[in-house]
This record gives sequence, structure tokens and C-alpha cells, in this order.
Amino acid sequence: MSEKMPIRLGHSPDPDDAFMFYGLATGTLDSGPYQFTHILQDIQTLNERAMKGELEVSAISLHAYPYVAKNYALMACGCSMGDNYGPMIVAKKPYTIDELKHLRIAIPGTMTTAFLAASIALGKGFRNVVKPFDQILQYVQDGKADAGLIIHEGQLTYQNQGLVCCLDLGKWWMQRTGLPLPLGGNVIRRDLGEAHMLAVTRKLKESIQFSLDHREAAVKHALQYARDMNVKLADEFVGMYVNDWTLDYGPRGREAVNRLLDEGAAIGMIPKVTPVTFIV
Repeated sequence: MSEKMPIRLGHSPDPDDAFMFYGLATGTLDSGPYQFTHILQDIQTLNERAMKGELEVSAISLHAYPYVAKNYALMACGCSMGDNYGPMIVAKKPYTIDELKHLRIAIPGTMTTAFLAASIALGKGFRNVVKPFDQILQYVQDGKADAGLIIHEGQLTYQNQGLVCCLDLGKWWMQRTGLPLPLGGNVIRRDLGEAHMLAVTRKLKESIQFSLDHREAAVKHALQYARDMNVKLADEFVGMYVNDWTLDYGPRGREAVNRLLDEGAAIGMIPKVTPVTFIV
């Protein structure tokens, strides 16, 4: 029997990513000619590793894509898309966009797509302080920042800490462009060659479909990565970011990726890399 080709697969220790790769991680889905090793790290670390070309396949922030496009191609599956919802700026009291431009805002990393979208909304160079994403709500509640840019499950739990949403970037983007807000994607290293790039992409798409088809078991698997979430909340969070968009960006999703990257380049946040070619 021939040896399987090793593929290191980097993704976040979050319910949505854990759900997506349930079949491959548990061995309930045949991995074909590949031996997948799951590397679980926060998205900022994965962005940095992608810049060095370390992993064969990785989840990244779309904000990071222009910096890794030379070595990696964007897979057509595995995206996290905010369809009229997305990262939020929250505070103890409501602020307008104009007021937010002058406040100190805690952000979850300068390479997150949330920060790119916020910079398009508020203007490049707004006052910020970088904090781990899971500490931002407390940081704002303690009055150490005027507002916080929140991602992941904080979008469902911020009200528990007496905070209000000042700006939902997904809604703002939809009103501005008529498009969903692409947040994260999966990339595959170009040096694997076209045949492996296509085959691995197909296998990841199969894994996502497998999880959607075996939702209850996949959510149960994802629960181990759900901080302070019960099954109902974890299922809701997974539904926000693993859905039809995740199986394939589709024409609107591809347009949204190009539009976001174009707008980021227009304000000088990222190099221009459009139009993006997707591995289908």
C-alpha cells in the first residue's frame, strides 16, 4: 500500500472550523491519498505562518491574502462569510460612525479582516489597541478602551456584558455594496502542483458537505471548542459561518472578495492583488 501524502491543515480552535473539518479530524470521512495533520492555532498566528509559507493548507484572514498570494491560492470552499452580519464594534453606550473615528478601539489583530473592514468604514489609522479576541469584551467593560471590535462568538454574547452594538460591519458592508462580507478563507500552497491543489480542495469541500449532512454529530464535536456556549448557541454560531457560502463562494462571493480587497488597496491598507483566481 502506498504511503499517504502528508498535508498539514491549519485552522482555528473555533466551533465553525472544528465543525467544518469534523469528518477528517475524527476519521469518519475517508481522507483519500492524503494524511491530514490538523494544526490548531489562532488566526493571527496562522496568518503569520502563511506569510512564511509553512503549512500546505491553512485558514487565513482575507486581509492577509495579498501578502501570501505569491505562495498560496484561495480555495473556492471553506470561506467564512458574513451575510448582512459580521464583526461588530461594541461599547458601553451607542456611538455614531463619526464618533467612533475619534475613540480608542480594542481590535483582535492588525491582520484580521475585521480590522480591514473597520479601517474602510472609519478611515485608515483610527486609534486602536491590539488585544486577544477573547479578552476584548472584558477590556471594554473595564473601561480600558472606549469600544471594541469583536469577532467569533462575542457577536452573540456581547449583550451579556452590558454592551451595545455601535456598528455591525456586515450590515454596513451590505448597505454599501449589496454584497456579503468575506472574512476568512482557506488557502493551499501553489508548490503542491495543480493536480494536488484540485484534489485537496475537493476533499475539503467533501468534508464541509459531510459535516452539513451529519450536523448533530459535527456540532457535538465542535462543542469542545465553544467557549461558554451551549449546544443551541454553538449550533447558531456554526450556522452563521458554515453554510452554502462555505461550500462555494459563488459569483457574488467572488465579487465580494474582489471588492473588499480593492477597497482595502484603495485606502493603502494592502497591495493590489485582484482579480483573485479561485481553486475550484
